[in-house]
Amino acid sequence: MTPEAVKFLSIAFTIAFGAFGPAIAIGQIASKSVEALGRNPEAESSIRTAMILGLAFAEAVAIYALVVALILKFT
Repeated sequence: MTPEAVKFLSIAFTIAFGAFGPAIAIGQIASKSVEALGRNPEAESSIRTAMILGLAFAEAVAIYALVVALILKFT
């Protein structure tokens, strides 16, 4: 394998694994939030706040993976 091929494979794996974890986390956050809203609709504002915070933190991990992949691509 050439070094360039290894570089492109490492970029692909970085973005693939970096997006897989946050995708699972975002699905679980949304699922549990809807479940919590079904059980306790009066707590909608606090559930929504916690859900949005969790989504932002999960999405940040995917953005970090994208940054790492871009650094690998342009170095």
